Amino acid sequence: MRRVELSVAKLKDGALLPTRAHEGDAGLDLYACEAAHLGPGERWSVGTGIAVEIPDGHAGLVLPRSGLAREHGISVVNSPGLIDSGYRGEVRVLLLNTDPAETFRVALGERIAQLLIAPIALAEPVEAAALADSARGAGGFGSSGR
Repeated sequence: MRRVELSVAKLKDGALLPTRAHEGDAGLDLYACEAAHLGPGERWSVGTGIAVEIPDGHAGLVLPRSGLAREHGISVVNSPGLIDSGYRGEVRVLLLNTDPAETFRVALGERIAQLLIAPIALAEPVEAAALADSARGAGGFGSSGR
């Protein structure tokens, strides 16, 4: 397992550094630095009060927390949210309340999402006259059955 250093700057009072719940967990928990309330079907941009310096050759992926999804129907609208290595602004999480009836309240310091740091390949698009054949071919949505 290769470890990389993630520099984190606190931008606001009360901001918490991301933490890992268990040794070896892939995701780092992100914490709310502001309170919010999401009515049924509403989305809300919640600030974490931190900025991160994603290492070159990596990207930050903001993912939902499974417990919030299971217990309250809370997800991340643009999941996964993408943080490029050159971005230095506040990490904000766009939460969505999928519950049809209950309002969800985000408290200061609550874990609201996970941050995964992943290595990336910088692909260079090159126009091709044709693509190589594959077993799947052009089979798209539903092509693998139910």
